[in-house]
Amino acid sequence: MQNGYHQAYAAWKRDPEAFWREAAAEIDWFTPPERIFSPEEGVYGRWFPEAETNTCANCLDRHVISGRGSETAIIFDSAMTGEKRRYTYDEALAEVRAIAAVLLELGIGKGDRVI
Repeated sequence: MQNGYHQAYAAWKRDPEAFWREAAAEIDWFTPPERIFSPEEGVYGRWFPEAETNTCANCLDRHVISGRGSETAIIFDSAMTGEKRRYTYDEALAEVRAIAAVLLELGIGKGDRVI
């Protein structure tokens, strides 16, 4: 019997577009994808070229909205310092909002690159 990794790999190998279309169905989209991959766009191609989503909404917001805000979202475990910390979805979202507010105060907006 195959484990989850081998099953996923076999599904991808069998039909890559169907595999990624199914995976994309688990994401909340503002504009759902019509195409999965466009090899002619850009140097390396472009995934979900017409689609629009928000990473924070998928990683944090939707879990808070569904009532999972007090559950662990991130486990920080530094091998260098030995520091360990758990962040709940609520805490992580609060940190993201604080950083977003600072960026807005600095005049950084949608489409700007921050390094």
